[in-house]
Amino acid sequence: MRIFCTGASGYIGGSLSVALAAAGHEVSGLVRSEEKAERVRSLGIAPVLGTLDDLDIVQAAASRADAIVHAANADHEPSAHAMLETIEGTGKAFIHTSGSSIVGTPSAGQRDDAVFDEETPIIPSAGRAARVALNEFVLSFKERGARPIIVCPSLIYGSSRGPAKHSMQVPWLIRLAKKAGVAKHYGPGENIWSNVHIDDLVDLYLLALASAPPGAFYFAENGENAMKQVCEAINRKLGVTTGTVPMSLDEASREWGQAAAQNTMGSNSRVRAIRARRELGWRPCRPSLIDEIERGCYAACLVSQ
Repeated sequence: MRIFCTGASGYIGGSLSVALAAAGHEVSGLVRSEEKAERVRSLGIAPVLGTLDDLDIVQAAASRADAIVHAANADHEPSAHAMLETIEGTGKAFIHTSGSSIVGTPSAGQRDDAVFDEETPIIPSAGRAARVALNEFVLSFKERGARPIIVCPSLIYGSSRGPAKHSMQVPWLIRLAKKAGVAKHYGPGENIWSNVHIDDLVDLYLLALASAPPGAFYFAENGENAMKQVCEAINRKLGVTTGTVPMSLDEASREWGQAAAQNTMGSNSRVRAIRARRELGWRPCRPSLIDEIERGCYAACLVSQ
């Protein structure tokens, strides 16, 4: 197939583009600079130079493709609208990447026991209402002659196959721990996020592309951890024998920005990927987040100076 992927130089899109090319597909990828174009070209991906705001470029690439994977920005409405309207009535697959913060509950690092699967009603926070509305718009193209699919990852970890090797949250915690000499979290760190390995996530996209029905929505997770558990694993790898350290909102905001501190690092986002396992036969099998910190892709940077 000819597949157009946005975010081809990013963490999700880059890893997925490489996997699609390895599977024999002809992959083109949206990139923002000549430097990034060279990087994706070296991985067997044909670069399409432009940004999500260049709607004519995005539409042209979508029209040439047999399927589209939108992995660049879960909240960029104009590009999603443009690509979907381009493929209306064609039956082409459009896989849109959302994120499990749509069910997130900001809690200043306190635990929340709400758990969501694909059939649980969602009342999003004010900060995620627009994302949920965009998801609904994407899925509405089931009735307009396209094959829309949404993949909704939880916290993603592991080393990517593409140019951008790591996601944000775990590296943020590692960098702060190395700077401070001890792992820190916002509030008590009892807040829990489901998580998924990048390679397992890529497997889910490939399965969805092959056989997901129009209008399908899939959470992606294979376990969960409290932020304090993640920080304790970082401490163990650093050889720190004292406990983890809580931060105030002001401290966390100085490190990550207030929105990220409240909506990601201090929130809960607990999901269960029931539909992907049942409907697509998805079987995530990669190392856990704690294993990757203590013995996997994050271990080397934790012991290096």
